[in-house]
Amino acid sequence: MTTTVEGPTVDAKDGWRRLSPRMLAVHPVLELRRLIFPLFLLVLGIRSGNGDGGERGWWALAVGGITIGIGFLRYFTTSFRITPTHVQVRRGLLRRRVLTVPRDRIRTVDVTSNVLHRIFGLARVTVGTGQTDRKNDGVKLDGLGAAAAENLHRELLHRPAAAADAEVVPPPGAAPAETTLAALDPAWVRFGPFTLSGLVAIGVLFGLGSRLVNEGHVDLTKIGYVHDSIDYLGRQPLPVAVLLVAAVVVVFTVIASTIGYVLSFWNFRLSRHGSGTLHVRRGLLTTRNTTIEERRLRGVELSEPLLLRSVRGARVLAIATGLRVGRGSERGGSILLPPAPRAVAVDVAGTVIGDADPLTVALTPHGPRARRRRFTRAATVSTILILIVLGFVLFAGAPWSAFWSALVLLPFGALLATDRAASLGHARIDGWLVSRFGSVVRRRYVLRSDAVIGWNLRTSLFQRRAGLTTLVATTAGGRQGYAIPDVPDAEALRVARETVPGLLDQFLTDWPASSLRA
Repeated sequence: MTTTVEGPTVDAKDGWRRLSPRMLAVHPVLELRRLIFPLFLLVLGIRSGNGDGGERGWWALAVGGITIGIGFLRYFTTSFRITPTHVQVRRGLLRRRVLTVPRDRIRTVDVTSNVLHRIFGLARVTVGTGQTDRKNDGVKLDGLGAAAAENLHRELLHRPAAAADAEVVPPPGAAPAETTLAALDPAWVRFGPFTLSGLVAIGVLFGLGSRLVNEGHVDLTKIGYVHDSIDYLGRQPLPVAVLLVAAVVVVFTVIASTIGYVLSFWNFRLSRHGSGTLHVRRGLLTTRNTTIEERRLRGVELSEPLLLRSVRGARVLAIATGLRVGRGSERGGSILLPPAPRAVAVDVAGTVIGDADPLTVALTPHGPRARRRRFTRAATVSTILILIVLGFVLFAGAPWSAFWSALVLLPFGALLATDRAASLGHARIDGWLVSRFGSVVRRRYVLRSDAVIGWNLRTSLFQRRAGLTTLVATTAGGRQGYAIPDVPDAEALRVARETVPGLLDQFLTDWPASSLRA
């Protein structure tokens, strides 16, 4: 929970600290990234003699210069202090604001250093408070010295309060014991091409390139190698052209994914501190240190994307309060193990939660009705897509080869349905609730039973006809809702009542008597 207090309510001489003055050299460089397009427009306007483009560029540069100037004020108008009970950050020149975070609400402390930060010996500290709103990223202190950031990191999480929860109070000045749970093996880089993270990079580059081409009024067909490539593809049959383009995309994706894996996870290390925290360090150019209090841990997620699963790989994510997953696990602080051999992932996940059985227990299948729903949905979607292609062939002049190619969707959909049906399963074992589903990304959620604070039982029209229910466990951590999809009604009630006894009984008056007896 964070509170914003308007006005000068705090004594400016009472323990307030400032950011490092070295940030004055970093911030303008970071702001220059916003001027890439204005500079591009300015150069094009000068070279082409287009006064409008040059004028837009000068206006954009003026706005950017003002932005940089305002950025310099951040050092002079930002200060913070750490008290035994609160973290306070004061910002603003004309409108002064004091952001106060109770220390007992701190869930994570994230220390990040990009290339420029590392050159100047700086770091950015983000204090997570359990907020899941994308507009609230917690308290950020961008521009602390690296040593000061590390000391702040220890001060906020490796504190006696955390040790008191474990009934162990370390002596003053003693460093918490540290045990390494996992470290990057260079051989794991082979899993990089199977993460498909390179597709994101290709999409970003394509968007950037298309915007530059559009703003600069560049005709790509007049560029030599582009013209030759388009001309060559135009002379090939459609299937050959599609295969050639797909091959180029695959090659670039593999290269970009491998580079992205190295940049994101080089020097990865997962360790456990005696103060009751998990510490994750990773990154080659941009380093990131994330600390998670284990008392905030609600479970783990074993994630197996389709391509990664084909080479027996997996990754491990934390389910914990204060860790946001909306922006992607690899960008967020929830990752506990990067793509690695599945056996290693299972071992690390079991070590983190202190029990390996939920990761290896045989799951209860959801039965033939749930399996039939997978095939029905796959056949329906495939048929609709094939009919759309047929419409283009009959009424828009598309070649019949497109229709025959679309028929491949039927066996592909059947294979996907088979895999999705095989993934379905759940279990309840020794204080843990386990759920697994998915094909393109197969996920196995292991959630502590005492972390479940509510249930959602959802049934669509087609589910009701089949006697199936989607049971969703509500918790305060991670995605906040973890589903057991398409489970028989009686089994859904049994799992809910046994996981949290008494929680659901008062709401069961409208359920069929046969389901309640079961």
